[in-house]
Formats: sequence, C-alpha cells, structure tokens
Amino acid sequence: MMRFLETDDSTTRLFQRVVLGLVMFPHGAQKLLGWFGGRGLEATLTGFTAGMGLPWLLAVLVILAESVGSVMLVLGVLSRLAALGIASVMVGAIVTVHGQHGFFAPDGFEYHLLALGLALPLVVAGGGRLSLDRALALRRSAGRAHPALPAEG
Repeated sequence: MMRFLETDDSTTRLFQRVVLGLVMFPHGAQKLLGWFGGRGLEATLTGFTAGMGLPWLLAVLVILAESVGSVMLVLGVLSRLAALGIASVMVGAIVTVHGQHGFFAPDGFEYHLLALGLALPLVVAGGGRLSLDRALALRRSAGRAHPALPAEG
C-alpha cells in the first residue's frame, strides 16, 4: 500500500493535481449535488442508466470519480486512484459520447484529452509535493528507518 502512496516532491505534479481537481469538481458537483446548474444525483443516475444504458454501478463510479475524486486530488489523498478514476471517465466520455462529435468543443473531445494529459502522469508518478500521500509515505518510511531500540532489562 505504501508504494502506491509514494511520490516525489514534484511541484509540476502538485499543479497538475490541483488544476485537474479544481476543473473536475464542478462537473462532479453538478452530477452529485445539483450545483452549478447540474441535475443532481437522482436525475444523473437516471440519465446514465436509462438514457445511456450504463450499468448502475458504473454510473455511480463515474459520479464518484468526478466529485469525490476531484476533492481527493486537490488534497493529494490516494492521488493515483483518483487520477485513474478521472482518466477512466474521460476515456469513457470520448468513446460513448464525445468522439462522434469530432475534436473541437463544445461537444468534441479536446477537453477530455487535456484532462487525460493531466491525469495520466499522476497515475504513473503520484501526486507530488504537498500531497497527503507523500506525507503518509514519508512518515511510514521514517518509522521503518529508525526501528525501536530493544527494551532494557
């Protein structure tokens, strides 16, 4: 588990992580909470399942990846998992909806490629500087580097 949390002190990945999380959060909040003009959880689940034919579990995972995953990225908690979730959602969005509209926005997939460009390095290398993942991994490795002294007696 700790190797999954390990990351270097990269400022670049800090910025990637925070920007991706901040950009994705409104999309997730639309789906989960109905904020920013969104439909909310119930309507989004209906749209994904009845409208698009996605399995219920996959629809829930999409919503969680965009909402909870974006907060996890900003905080640097399980950064690789959160980035993988968002990357998976972006690939799914390209394949199921946006690929047929071509490259350019508003309905194309250029935004999704940019999100993938931010997410994939985080999946590979972790969340970088100021991530809780890094702090936990460093604390854990420091504890292993200095084993307790044997008890006197």
